Amino acid sequence: MRPLCVYSKPILQGCYMKVVALVGCPNVGKSTFFNRLTKTRDALVADFPGLTRDRKYGRALYEGREFVVIDTGGIAEDATNQPEEVTSKMTNQALLAIDECDLVLFMLDARAGILPGDYSVADYIRRSGKKCAIIANKVDGLDPETAGAEFYALGLGEVYPTAIVHGRGVNNVLEDVIAPLLREEGPLDCDLTDEELEAREESKRALELAQWEEGYQFLENVPVDMVGGGFDWYEHKEKARARLKGEDVEKAKEEQKTPFADLPIKFAIVGKPNVGKSTLTNRMLGEERVVVADHPGTTRDSIYIPLERGDKKYIVIDTAGVRKRRKVNEAIEKFSIVKTLKAIEDCNVALLVIDAQSHVTDQDLSLLGFILESGRSLVIAVNKWDGLDVKVKDEIKLELNSRLGFVDFARVHFISALHGTGVGNLFDSIDEAYASATTRHSASMLNRILRAAVEEHEPPISGGRRIKLKFAHAGGYNPPRIIIHGNKVSKVPDAYKRYIINCYRKSLNIMGSPVIIDFKEGENPFADEKPAQKRQTQSQMRAQKRQEANERMWARASQKQDKAERQAIAKARREGTGLVLAKRPKKKTTTVKSK
Repeated sequence: MRPLCVYSKPILQGCYMKVVALVGCPNVGKSTFFNRLTKTRDALVADFPGLTRDRKYGRALYEGREFVVIDTGGIAEDATNQPEEVTSKMTNQALLAIDECDLVLFMLDARAGILPGDYSVADYIRRSGKKCAIIANKVDGLDPETAGAEFYALGLGEVYPTAIVHGRGVNNVLEDVIAPLLREEGPLDCDLTDEELEAREESKRALELAQWEEGYQFLENVPVDMVGGGFDWYEHKEKARARLKGEDVEKAKEEQKTPFADLPIKFAIVGKPNVGKSTLTNRMLGEERVVVADHPGTTRDSIYIPLERGDKKYIVIDTAGVRKRRKVNEAIEKFSIVKTLKAIEDCNVALLVIDAQSHVTDQDLSLLGFILESGRSLVIAVNKWDGLDVKVKDEIKLELNSRLGFVDFARVHFISALHGTGVGNLFDSIDEAYASATTRHSASMLNRILRAAVEEHEPPISGGRRIKLKFAHAGGYNPPRIIIHGNKVSKVPDAYKRYIINCYRKSLNIMGSPVIIDFKEGENPFADEKPAQKRQTQSQMRAQKRQEANERMWARASQKQDKAERQAIAKARREGTGLVLAKRPKKKTTTVKSK
Protein backbone atom coordinates (compact mmCIF):
# COMPACT_ATOMS: atom_id res chain seq x y z
CA MET A 1 0.00 0.00 0.00
CA ARG A 2 1.53 3.28 -1.12
CA PRO A 3 1.19 5.97 1.58
CA LEU A 4 -0.58 9.20 0.71
CA CYS A 5 0.67 11.15 3.69
CA VAL A 6 3.50 11.49 6.16
CA TYR A 7 2.52 9.40 9.15
CA SER A 8 4.75 8.86 12.14
CA LYS A 9 5.58 5.31 13.27
CA PRO A 10 5.18 4.65 16.09
CA ILE A 11 2.24 6.94 16.48
CA LEU A 12 3.41 8.38 19.79
CA GLN A 13 6.92 9.21 18.68
CA GLY A 14 8.02 12.48 20.27
CA CYS A 15 5.25 12.52 22.85
CA TYR A 16 6.51 13.87 26.17
CA MET A 17 3.84 12.05 28.20
CA LYS A 18 4.22 8.52 29.49
CA VAL A 19 2.18 5.84 27.76
CA VAL A 20 0.39 2.95 29.48
CA ALA A 21 -1.04 0.06 27.43
CA LEU A 22 -3.82 -2.26 28.60
CA VAL A 23 -3.47 -5.74 27.06
CA GLY A 24 -4.97 -9.12 27.76
CA CYS A 25 -7.52 -11.67 26.63
CA PRO A 26 -11.05 -10.65 25.59
CA ASN A 27 -13.58 -9.67 28.25
CA VAL A 28 -11.13 -9.18 31.11
CA GLY A 29 -12.10 -5.54 31.79
CA LYS A 30 -9.64 -3.50 29.70
CA SER A 31 -12.22 -1.01 28.41
CA THR A 32 -13.72 -0.67 31.89
CA PHE A 33 -10.27 0.11 33.30
CA PHE A 34 -9.69 2.56 30.41
CA ASN A 35 -12.86 4.49 31.28
CA ARG A 36 -11.96 4.50 34.97
CA LEU A 37 -8.47 5.88 34.33
CA THR A 38 -9.57 8.53 31.82
CA LYS A 39 -12.74 9.34 33.83
CA THR A 40 -14.79 9.18 30.64
CA ARG A 41 -17.13 6.78 28.85
CA ASP A 42 -15.32 6.89 25.52
CA ALA A 43 -14.71 3.16 25.30
CA LEU A 44 -17.65 0.88 24.64
CA VAL A 45 -18.23 -1.57 27.49
CA ALA A 46 -20.47 -4.64 27.37
CA ASP A 47 -20.48 -8.19 28.69
CA PHE A 48 -19.47 -9.43 25.26
CA PRO A 49 -16.00 -10.74 24.35
CA GLY A 50 -14.22 -9.09 21.43
CA LEU A 51 -16.07 -5.77 21.63
CA THR A 52 -12.91 -3.64 21.31
CA ARG A 53 -10.95 -4.23 18.11
CA ASP A 54 -8.84 -1.15 17.36
CA ARG A 55 -6.36 0.78 19.47
CA LYS A 56 -8.06 3.58 21.35
CA TYR A 57 -6.10 6.43 22.98
CA GLY A 58 -7.10 8.56 25.93
CA ARG A 59 -5.58 10.94 28.46
CA ALA A 60 -5.51 10.29 32.19
CA LEU A 61 -4.44 12.45 35.12
CA TYR A 62 -2.86 11.41 38.40
CA GLU A 63 -1.52 13.79 41.01
CA GLY A 64 -1.24 16.64 38.51
CA ARG A 65 0.67 14.61 35.93
CA GLU A 66 -0.89 13.49 32.59
CA PHE A 67 -0.25 10.22 30.82
CA VAL A 68 -1.67 8.41 27.78
CA VAL A 69 -3.72 5.21 28.11
CA ILE A 70 -4.14 2.76 25.20
CA ASP A 71 -7.10 0.42 25.13
CA THR A 72 -6.56 -2.64 22.94
CA GLY A 73 -8.56 -5.55 21.63
CA GLY A 74 -8.42 -8.92 23.25
CA ILE A 75 -5.54 -11.27 22.41
CA ALA A 76 -6.97 -14.75 21.89
CA GLU A 77 -5.89 -17.70 19.80
CA ASP A 78 -9.21 -19.55 20.02
CA ALA A 79 -11.85 -16.82 19.69
CA THR A 80 -14.99 -18.70 18.70
CA ASN A 81 -17.20 -15.67 18.07
CA GLN A 82 -14.74 -13.73 15.91
CA PRO A 83 -13.64 -14.30 12.32
CA GLU A 84 -10.09 -15.54 12.04
CA GLU A 85 -8.84 -12.53 10.07
CA VAL A 86 -10.36 -10.14 12.61
CA THR A 87 -8.75 -12.03 15.49
CA SER A 88 -5.29 -11.88 13.93
CA LYS A 89 -5.60 -8.15 13.22
CA MET A 90 -6.81 -7.48 16.77
CA THR A 91 -3.73 -9.27 18.05
CA ASN A 92 -1.48 -7.18 15.83
CA GLN A 93 -3.11 -4.01 17.19
CA ALA A 94 -2.35 -5.10 20.76
CA LEU A 95 1.26 -5.97 19.92
CA LEU A 96 1.75 -2.53 18.33
CA ALA A 97 0.46 -0.94 21.53
CA ILE A 98 3.06 -2.89 23.52
CA ASP A 99 5.80 -1.55 21.26
CA GLU A 100 4.60 2.06 21.69
CA CYS A 101 4.09 2.16 25.45
CA ASP A 102 6.35 2.70 28.45
CA LEU A 103 4.36 0.47 30.81
CA VAL A 104 2.26 -2.64 30.10
CA LEU A 105 -0.65 -3.53 32.34
CA PHE A 106 -1.29 -7.21 31.60
CA MET A 107 -4.91 -7.81 32.62
CA LEU A 108 -6.19 -11.30 33.48
CA ASP A 109 -9.45 -12.78 34.70
CA ALA A 110 -9.01 -14.02 38.27
CA ARG A 111 -12.01 -16.35 37.91
CA ALA A 112 -10.76 -17.99 34.69
CA GLY A 113 -7.12 -18.31 35.72
CA ILE A 114 -4.22 -18.55 33.28
CA LEU A 115 -5.32 -19.32 29.72
CA PRO A 116 -3.10 -20.96 27.07
CA GLY A 117 -2.69 -17.72 25.13
CA ASP A 118 -1.47 -15.83 28.21
CA TYR A 119 1.92 -17.55 28.16
CA SER A 120 2.65 -16.35 24.62
CA VAL A 121 1.61 -12.78 25.50
CA ALA A 122 3.81 -12.88 28.61
CA ASP A 123 6.71 -14.13 26.52
CA TYR A 124 6.25 -11.29 24.03
CA ILE A 125 6.17 -8.69 26.83
CA ARG A 126 9.29 -10.21 28.37
CA ARG A 127 11.19 -10.07 25.04
CA SER A 128 10.09 -6.45 24.44
CA GLY A 129 11.82 -5.33 27.64
CA LYS A 130 8.88 -3.13 28.71
CA LYS A 131 7.94 -2.55 32.32
CA CYS A 132 4.98 -4.70 33.23
CA ALA A 133 2.49 -5.32 36.02
CA ILE A 134 -0.19 -8.01 36.23
CA ILE A 135 -3.76 -6.95 37.02
CA ALA A 136 -5.89 -9.83 38.34
CA ASN A 137 -9.37 -8.45 37.73
CA LYS A 138 -12.80 -9.66 38.90
CA VAL A 139 -11.73 -10.71 42.41
CA ASP A 140 -15.02 -9.53 43.93
CA GLY A 141 -16.42 -12.41 45.98
CA LEU A 142 -13.01 -14.12 46.08
CA ASP A 143 -10.04 -14.06 48.41
CA PRO A 144 -7.66 -11.53 46.74
CA GLU A 145 -4.46 -13.20 47.88
CA THR A 146 -5.57 -16.65 46.85
CA ALA A 147 -7.05 -15.51 43.52
CA GLY A 148 -3.87 -13.78 42.36
CA ALA A 149 -1.34 -16.33 43.56
CA GLU A 150 -1.27 -18.47 40.40
CA PHE A 151 -0.45 -15.49 38.14
CA TYR A 152 3.06 -15.25 39.60
CA ALA A 153 3.87 -18.23 37.40
CA LEU A 154 3.99 -15.90 34.39
CA GLY A 155 7.15 -14.32 35.79
CA LEU A 156 6.21 -10.70 35.05
CA GLY A 157 6.43 -9.21 38.51
CA GLU A 158 3.91 -8.13 41.08
CA VAL A 159 0.24 -9.13 40.84
CA TYR A 160 -2.44 -6.61 41.83
CA PRO A 161 -5.91 -8.02 42.56
CA THR A 162 -8.67 -5.63 41.51
CA ALA A 163 -12.41 -5.36 40.98
CA ILE A 164 -12.45 -2.50 38.49
CA VAL A 165 -16.24 -2.38 38.10
CA HIS A 166 -16.49 -1.44 41.78
CA GLY A 167 -13.24 0.56 41.85
CA ARG A 168 -11.43 -1.81 44.22
CA GLY A 169 -7.67 -1.99 43.92
CA VAL A 170 -7.41 0.83 41.35
CA ASN A 171 -5.67 3.17 43.81
CA ASN A 172 -3.08 0.52 44.56
CA VAL A 173 -2.24 0.25 40.86
CA LEU A 174 -1.98 4.04 40.54
CA GLU A 175 0.23 4.47 43.61
CA ASP A 176 2.49 1.43 43.21
CA VAL A 177 2.81 1.13 39.41
CA ILE A 178 1.85 4.32 37.56
CA ALA A 179 3.13 6.88 40.09
CA PRO A 180 6.77 5.61 39.96
CA LEU A 181 6.60 5.79 36.16
CA LEU A 182 5.45 9.40 36.28
CA ARG A 183 8.12 10.31 38.88
CA GLU A 184 10.80 9.53 36.30
CA GLU A 185 10.04 12.92 34.73
CA GLY A 186 10.23 14.64 38.12
CA PRO A 187 8.34 14.72 41.41
CA LEU A 188 4.54 14.70 41.40
CA ASP A 189 2.41 17.57 42.63
CA CYS A 190 1.79 15.79 45.92
CA ASP A 191 5.55 15.73 46.63
CA LEU A 192 6.08 19.46 46.07
CA THR A 193 5.47 22.54 48.17
CA ASP A 194 3.23 25.40 47.09
CA GLU A 195 6.20 27.50 45.93
CA GLU A 196 7.60 24.61 43.90
CA LEU A 197 4.20 23.96 42.33
CA GLU A 198 3.85 27.60 41.26
CA ALA A 199 7.37 27.63 39.82
CA ARG A 200 6.75 24.44 37.87
CA GLU A 201 3.47 25.76 36.45
CA GLU A 202 5.19 28.95 35.37
CA SER A 203 7.97 27.02 33.63
CA LYS A 204 5.39 24.77 31.97
CA ARG A 205 3.49 27.77 30.62
CA ALA A 206 6.71 29.27 29.31
CA LEU A 207 7.61 26.00 27.58
CA GLU A 208 4.17 25.71 25.97
CA LEU A 209 4.33 29.29 24.76
CA ALA A 210 7.78 28.75 23.28
CA GLN A 211 6.55 25.64 21.48
CA TRP A 212 3.58 27.51 20.07
CA GLU A 213 5.77 30.42 18.99
CA GLU A 214 8.00 27.98 17.09
CA GLY A 215 5.00 26.50 15.31
CA TYR A 216 4.96 23.30 17.33
CA GLN A 217 1.48 21.81 17.56
CA PHE A 218 0.66 19.91 20.70
CA LEU A 219 -1.99 17.79 19.02
CA GLU A 220 0.22 16.43 16.25
CA ASN A 221 1.95 13.95 18.53
CA VAL A 222 -0.81 13.14 20.99
CA PRO A 223 -3.48 11.09 19.23
CA VAL A 224 -6.09 11.23 21.96
CA ASP A 225 -9.79 10.70 21.41
CA MET A 226 -10.70 13.80 23.33
CA VAL A 227 -9.27 16.20 20.76
CA GLY A 228 -11.91 18.89 20.54
CA GLY A 229 -14.24 17.02 22.89
CA GLY A 230 -15.36 19.99 24.93
CA PHE A 231 -11.85 21.48 25.40
CA ASP A 232 -11.08 24.72 23.60
CA TRP A 233 -7.43 24.42 22.59
CA TYR A 234 -7.42 27.88 21.03
CA GLU A 235 -8.68 29.50 24.21
CA HIS A 236 -6.17 27.52 26.26
CA LYS A 237 -3.36 28.70 24.02
CA GLU A 238 -4.39 32.35 24.13
CA LYS A 239 -4.85 32.30 27.91
CA ALA A 240 -1.35 30.89 28.39
CA ARG A 241 0.11 33.49 26.05
CA ALA A 242 -1.77 36.32 27.78
CA ARG A 243 -0.78 35.18 31.29
CA LEU A 244 2.89 35.05 30.35
CA LYS A 245 2.86 38.45 28.68
CA GLY A 246 0.50 40.08 31.19
CA GLU A 247 -2.16 40.86 28.57
CA ASP A 248 -5.92 40.76 28.69
CA VAL A 249 -7.31 37.38 27.63
CA GLU A 250 -10.44 38.76 25.95
CA LYS A 251 -8.41 41.35 24.06
CA ALA A 252 -6.03 38.67 22.85
CA LYS A 253 -8.94 36.59 21.57
CA GLU A 254 -10.45 39.55 19.70
CA GLU A 255 -7.19 40.40 18.00
CA GLN A 256 -6.86 36.92 16.57
CA LYS A 257 -8.45 36.96 13.11
CA THR A 258 -8.34 33.24 12.33
CA PRO A 259 -9.27 31.24 15.46
CA PHE A 260 -9.36 27.95 13.51
CA ALA A 261 -5.94 28.27 11.90
CA ASP A 262 -3.99 26.49 14.64
CA LEU A 263 -6.31 23.49 14.88
CA PRO A 264 -6.19 20.39 12.70
CA ILE A 265 -9.10 19.63 10.40
CA LYS A 266 -11.30 16.87 11.78
CA PHE A 267 -13.23 14.90 9.21
CA ALA A 268 -15.39 11.86 9.92
CA ILE A 269 -15.78 9.02 7.44
CA VAL A 270 -19.42 7.88 7.69
CA GLY A 271 -21.70 5.60 5.74
CA LYS A 272 -23.49 2.28 5.76
CA PRO A 273 -21.74 -0.90 6.92
CA ASN A 274 -19.26 -2.50 4.51
CA VAL A 275 -18.95 0.46 2.15
CA GLY A 276 -15.17 0.76 2.65
CA LYS A 277 -14.77 3.32 5.46
CA SER A 278 -11.98 1.51 7.29
CA THR A 279 -10.27 0.64 4.01
CA LEU A 280 -10.35 4.31 3.05
CA THR A 281 -8.92 5.23 6.46
CA ASN A 282 -5.99 2.86 6.05
CA ARG A 283 -5.43 4.09 2.50
CA MET A 284 -5.20 7.71 3.71
CA LEU A 285 -2.84 6.79 6.56
CA GLY A 286 -0.67 4.51 4.47
CA GLU A 287 -0.73 1.62 6.93
CA GLU A 288 -3.07 -0.93 8.46
CA ARG A 289 -4.12 1.28 11.36
CA VAL A 290 -7.67 -0.01 11.86
CA VAL A 291 -9.06 -3.52 11.53
CA VAL A 292 -10.54 -4.27 8.09
CA ALA A 293 -12.53 -7.38 7.17
CA ASP A 294 -14.82 -8.33 4.30
CA HIS A 295 -18.00 -8.46 6.36
CA PRO A 296 -20.21 -5.71 7.82
CA GLY A 297 -19.90 -4.52 11.41
CA THR A 298 -16.14 -4.86 11.80
CA THR A 299 -15.69 -1.34 13.21
CA ARG A 300 -17.62 -0.83 16.44
CA ASP A 301 -16.22 2.39 17.85
CA SER A 302 -15.20 5.84 16.60
CA ILE A 303 -11.41 5.97 16.33
CA TYR A 304 -9.64 9.37 16.24
CA ILE A 305 -6.33 9.24 14.35
CA PRO A 306 -3.95 12.19 13.64
CA LEU A 307 -2.69 12.54 10.11
CA GLU A 308 -0.18 14.87 8.44
CA ARG A 309 -0.16 15.45 4.69
CA GLY A 310 2.33 17.99 3.49
CA ASP A 311 2.18 20.99 5.80
CA LYS A 312 -1.44 20.39 6.81
CA LYS A 313 -2.67 18.43 9.80
CA TYR A 314 -5.84 16.40 10.01
CA ILE A 315 -7.66 14.15 12.45
CA VAL A 316 -9.36 11.21 10.75
CA ILE A 317 -12.39 9.73 12.51
CA ASP A 318 -13.21 6.19 11.47
CA THR A 319 -16.79 5.39 12.46
CA ALA A 320 -19.04 2.36 12.60
CA GLY A 321 -21.58 1.74 9.88
CA VAL A 322 -25.16 2.92 10.43
CA ARG A 323 -27.95 0.59 9.34
CA LYS A 324 -31.69 1.11 9.29
CA ARG A 325 -33.35 1.24 12.67
CA ARG A 326 -35.53 -1.82 12.04
CA LYS A 327 -32.42 -3.92 11.31
CA VAL A 328 -30.61 -2.95 14.53
CA ASN A 329 -31.34 -5.49 17.24
CA GLU A 330 -28.15 -5.81 19.31
CA ALA A 331 -27.40 -3.31 22.05
CA ILE A 332 -23.75 -3.16 20.97
CA GLU A 333 -24.70 -1.88 17.53
CA LYS A 334 -26.97 0.74 19.07
CA PHE A 335 -24.06 2.13 21.09
CA SER A 336 -21.90 2.10 17.96
CA ILE A 337 -24.48 4.16 16.08
CA VAL A 338 -24.63 6.66 18.94
CA LYS A 339 -20.83 7.04 18.79
CA THR A 340 -21.05 7.59 15.02
CA LEU A 341 -23.67 10.33 15.34
CA LYS A 342 -21.58 11.97 18.06
CA ALA A 343 -18.53 11.90 15.78
CA ILE A 344 -20.54 13.66 13.05
CA GLU A 345 -21.43 16.45 15.47
CA ASP A 346 -17.81 16.67 16.65
CA CYS A 347 -16.13 16.85 13.23
CA ASN A 348 -15.59 19.78 10.90
CA VAL A 349 -16.19 17.95 7.62
CA ALA A 350 -18.27 14.81 7.10
CA LEU A 351 -17.04 12.46 4.35
CA LEU A 352 -20.07 10.42 3.27
CA VAL A 353 -19.07 7.16 1.59
CA ILE A 354 -21.60 5.58 -0.81
CA ASP A 355 -21.32 2.10 -2.29
CA ALA A 356 -21.47 2.39 -6.08
CA GLN A 357 -22.61 -1.23 -6.43
CA SER A 358 -25.72 -0.67 -4.28
CA HIS A 359 -26.49 2.82 -5.66
CA VAL A 360 -28.01 5.56 -3.45
CA THR A 361 -30.21 4.06 -0.74
CA ASP A 362 -32.66 5.58 1.71
CA GLN A 363 -30.17 5.03 4.53
CA ASP A 364 -27.62 7.18 2.67
CA LEU A 365 -30.20 9.94 2.43
CA SER A 366 -31.01 9.58 6.13
CA LEU A 367 -27.33 10.00 7.07
CA LEU A 368 -27.10 12.93 4.68
CA GLY A 369 -30.05 14.60 6.38
CA PHE A 370 -28.45 14.20 9.81
CA ILE A 371 -25.21 15.76 8.52
CA LEU A 372 -27.09 18.77 7.16
CA GLU A 373 -29.08 19.17 10.38
CA SER A 374 -25.83 19.14 12.35
CA GLY A 375 -24.48 21.96 10.15
CA ARG A 376 -21.35 20.05 9.12
CA SER A 377 -19.51 20.53 5.84
CA LEU A 378 -20.00 17.72 3.35
CA VAL A 379 -17.92 15.77 0.84
CA ILE A 380 -19.41 12.76 -0.97
CA ALA A 381 -17.24 9.81 -2.05
CA VAL A 382 -18.68 7.07 -4.27
CA ASN A 383 -16.54 4.02 -3.49
CA LYS A 384 -15.97 0.76 -5.40
CA TRP A 385 -15.97 2.64 -8.70
CA ASP A 386 -13.38 0.34 -10.25
CA GLY A 387 -14.56 -2.58 -12.34
CA LEU A 388 -17.91 -1.08 -13.36
CA ASP A 389 -19.10 -0.86 -16.95
CA VAL A 390 -19.44 2.49 -18.64
CA LYS A 391 -23.19 2.03 -18.92
CA VAL A 392 -23.51 1.32 -15.21
CA LYS A 393 -21.38 4.36 -14.36
CA ASP A 394 -23.64 6.60 -16.44
CA GLU A 395 -26.72 5.23 -14.69
CA ILE A 396 -25.17 5.88 -11.28
CA LYS A 397 -24.32 9.47 -12.23
CA LEU A 398 -27.90 10.09 -13.39
CA GLU A 399 -29.20 8.68 -10.12
CA LEU A 400 -26.86 10.89 -8.13
CA ASN A 401 -28.05 13.97 -9.99
CA SER A 402 -31.69 13.11 -9.40
CA ARG A 403 -31.53 12.01 -5.74
CA LEU A 404 -28.77 14.30 -4.49
CA GLY A 405 -29.81 17.45 -6.29
CA PHE A 406 -30.60 19.24 -3.02
CA VAL A 407 -26.90 19.05 -1.99
CA ASP A 408 -25.46 20.48 -5.18
CA PHE A 409 -22.96 22.47 -3.10
CA ALA A 410 -21.06 19.28 -2.12
CA ARG A 411 -18.21 17.82 -4.17
CA VAL A 412 -18.72 14.28 -5.45
CA HIS A 413 -15.68 12.02 -5.99
CA PHE A 414 -15.60 8.60 -7.60
CA ILE A 415 -12.90 6.59 -5.85
CA SER A 416 -11.58 3.13 -5.13
CA ALA A 417 -10.35 2.88 -1.54
CA LEU A 418 -8.87 -0.57 -2.15
CA HIS A 419 -6.66 0.52 -5.06
CA GLY A 420 -6.26 4.19 -4.09
CA THR A 421 -7.89 5.66 -7.20
CA GLY A 422 -9.02 9.25 -6.59
CA VAL A 423 -8.32 9.15 -2.82
CA GLY A 424 -5.76 11.96 -2.95
CA ASN A 425 -8.31 14.37 -4.46
CA LEU A 426 -10.51 14.05 -1.38
CA PHE A 427 -8.13 16.21 0.67
CA ASP A 428 -8.55 19.14 -1.72
CA SER A 429 -12.32 19.03 -1.29
CA ILE A 430 -11.98 18.66 2.50
CA ASP A 431 -9.71 21.72 2.66
CA GLU A 432 -12.10 23.67 0.44
CA ALA A 433 -15.13 22.76 2.55
CA TYR A 434 -13.34 23.62 5.80
CA ALA A 435 -12.14 26.97 4.43
CA SER A 436 -15.65 27.81 3.22
CA ALA A 437 -17.08 27.04 6.66
CA THR A 438 -14.53 29.02 8.70
CA THR A 439 -13.77 32.06 6.52
CA ARG A 440 -14.92 35.36 8.03
CA HIS A 441 -16.88 37.84 5.91
CA SER A 442 -17.38 41.52 6.68
CA ALA A 443 -20.81 43.05 7.17
CA SER A 444 -20.24 45.47 4.28
CA MET A 445 -19.63 42.58 1.90
CA LEU A 446 -22.77 40.79 3.07
CA ASN A 447 -24.84 43.96 2.67
CA ARG A 448 -23.57 44.56 -0.87
CA ILE A 449 -24.55 41.02 -1.85
CA LEU A 450 -27.99 41.47 -0.25
CA ARG A 451 -28.65 44.75 -2.06
CA ALA A 452 -27.59 43.25 -5.40
CA ALA A 453 -29.86 40.24 -4.85
CA VAL A 454 -32.85 42.45 -3.92
CA GLU A 455 -32.30 44.73 -6.92
CA GLU A 456 -32.19 41.78 -9.28
CA HIS A 457 -35.22 40.06 -7.79
CA GLU A 458 -37.37 41.90 -5.24
CA PRO A 459 -39.09 40.08 -2.36
CA PRO A 460 -42.75 39.19 -2.91
CA ILE A 461 -45.77 41.11 -1.60
CA SER A 462 -47.48 39.81 1.51
CA GLY A 463 -50.75 41.27 2.84
CA GLY A 464 -50.70 44.15 0.39
CA ARG A 465 -47.23 45.29 1.47
CA ARG A 466 -43.86 44.28 0.03
CA ILE A 467 -41.37 42.48 2.26
CA LYS A 468 -38.34 44.65 2.98
CA LEU A 469 -34.83 43.30 3.64
CA LYS A 470 -32.83 46.12 5.23
CA PHE A 471 -29.33 44.88 6.18
CA ALA A 472 -27.33 41.72 6.90
CA HIS A 473 -24.42 40.73 9.13
CA ALA A 474 -22.54 37.57 10.12
CA GLY A 475 -24.03 35.51 12.92
CA GLY A 476 -21.45 32.74 13.23
CA TYR A 477 -19.09 30.40 11.44
CA ASN A 478 -18.64 26.68 10.93
CA PRO A 479 -21.15 26.64 9.33
CA PRO A 480 -21.49 30.26 8.09
CA ARG A 481 -24.60 31.93 9.47
CA ILE A 482 -26.02 35.16 8.04
CA ILE A 483 -28.63 37.24 9.87
CA ILE A 484 -30.89 39.48 7.75
CA HIS A 485 -33.04 42.18 9.34
CA GLY A 486 -36.16 43.61 7.76
CA ASN A 487 -39.94 44.04 7.87
CA LYS A 488 -42.40 41.13 7.59
CA VAL A 489 -39.48 38.72 7.18
CA SER A 490 -41.56 35.94 8.73
CA LYS A 491 -43.57 35.90 5.49
CA VAL A 492 -40.54 35.26 3.26
CA PRO A 493 -41.31 32.13 1.17
CA ASP A 494 -38.92 29.18 1.02
CA ALA A 495 -38.20 29.74 -2.65
CA TYR A 496 -36.92 33.25 -1.99
CA LYS A 497 -34.81 31.95 0.93
CA ARG A 498 -33.12 29.49 -1.40
CA TYR A 499 -32.57 32.32 -3.88
CA ILE A 500 -30.80 34.40 -1.19
CA ILE A 501 -28.70 31.40 -0.11
CA ASN A 502 -27.60 30.74 -3.70
CA CYS A 503 -26.67 34.39 -4.15
CA TYR A 504 -24.43 34.32 -1.09
CA ARG A 505 -22.97 30.95 -2.04
CA LYS A 506 -22.10 32.16 -5.56
CA SER A 507 -20.75 35.53 -4.48
CA LEU A 508 -18.66 34.24 -1.54
CA ASN A 509 -17.52 31.10 -3.41
CA ILE A 510 -18.78 28.79 -0.65
CA MET A 511 -18.40 25.13 -1.62
CA GLY A 512 -18.99 22.09 0.51
CA SER A 513 -20.52 23.93 3.46
CA PRO A 514 -24.18 24.72 4.12
CA VAL A 515 -25.24 28.36 4.51
CA ILE A 516 -27.75 29.20 7.23
CA ILE A 517 -29.95 32.32 6.83
CA ASP A 518 -31.80 33.72 9.85
CA PHE A 519 -34.39 36.45 9.38
CA LYS A 520 -35.09 38.85 12.24
CA GLU A 521 -37.77 41.49 12.48
CA GLY A 522 -37.68 44.50 14.81
CA GLU A 523 -40.32 44.30 17.52
CA ASN A 524 -42.02 47.19 19.36
CA PRO A 525 -40.61 47.12 22.90
CA PHE A 526 -43.75 48.87 24.22
CA ALA A 527 -46.26 46.59 22.55
CA ASP A 528 -47.20 44.75 25.76
CA GLU A 529 -47.46 47.88 27.93
CA LYS A 530 -50.78 49.56 28.73
CA PRO A 531 -51.38 52.96 27.17
CA ALA A 532 -50.56 55.88 29.44
CA GLN A 533 -53.57 57.58 31.06
CA LYS A 534 -54.47 61.10 30.00
CA ARG A 535 -53.49 63.73 32.54
CA GLN A 536 -56.49 65.17 34.47
CA THR A 537 -57.23 68.82 35.22
CA GLN A 538 -57.71 70.18 38.75
CA SER A 539 -61.53 70.27 38.47
CA GLN A 540 -61.61 66.69 37.21
CA MET A 541 -59.45 65.54 40.10
CA ARG A 542 -61.79 67.26 42.65
CA ALA A 543 -64.86 65.70 41.02
CA GLN A 544 -63.23 62.25 41.17
CA LYS A 545 -62.48 62.69 44.88
CA ARG A 546 -66.12 63.66 45.58
CA GLN A 547 -67.35 60.63 43.70
CA GLU A 548 -65.07 58.32 45.67
CA ALA A 549 -66.27 59.88 48.99
CA ASN A 550 -69.94 59.34 48.08
CA GLU A 551 -69.25 55.71 47.17
CA ARG A 552 -67.56 55.09 50.52
CA MET A 553 -70.50 56.71 52.41
CA TRP A 554 -73.14 54.58 50.70
CA ALA A 555 -71.00 51.50 51.28
CA ARG A 556 -70.98 52.16 55.05
CA ALA A 557 -74.77 52.73 55.07
CA SER A 558 -75.36 49.46 53.24
CA GLN A 559 -73.21 47.58 55.73
CA LYS A 560 -75.25 48.99 58.66
CA GLN A 561 -78.55 47.99 57.02
CA ASP A 562 -77.28 44.47 56.38
CA LYS A 563 -76.20 44.14 60.00
CA ALA A 564 -79.68 45.22 61.22
CA GLU A 565 -81.35 42.66 58.96
CA ARG A 566 -79.11 39.84 60.21
CA GLN A 567 -79.88 40.72 63.83
CA ALA A 568 -83.69 40.73 63.18
CA ILE A 569 -83.53 37.31 61.50
CA ALA A 570 -81.57 35.81 64.36
CA LYS A 571 -84.03 37.19 66.94
CA ALA A 572 -87.02 35.77 65.07
CA ARG A 573 -85.45 32.35 64.95
CA ARG A 574 -84.81 32.37 68.66
CA GLU A 575 -88.38 33.38 69.51
CA GLY A 576 -89.96 31.05 66.96
CA THR A 577 -92.14 33.73 65.44
CA GLY A 578 -90.97 33.08 61.92
CA LEU A 579 -88.85 35.04 59.52
CA VAL A 580 -89.31 38.73 59.77
CA LEU A 581 -87.44 41.13 57.52
CA ALA A 582 -87.17 44.76 58.28
CA LYS A 583 -88.05 47.11 55.50
CA ARG A 584 -85.05 48.48 53.76
CA PRO A 585 -85.09 52.24 53.94
CA LYS A 586 -84.83 54.15 50.76
CA LYS A 587 -81.51 55.68 49.99
CA LYS A 588 -81.54 59.39 50.32
CA THR A 589 -79.87 61.25 47.55
CA THR A 590 -77.79 64.16 48.63
CA THR A 591 -76.11 66.62 46.43
CA VAL A 592 -72.78 68.06 47.26
CA LYS A 593 -72.53 71.64 46.28
CA SER A 594 -69.17 72.73 45.08
CA LYS A 595 -67.81 75.85 46.54
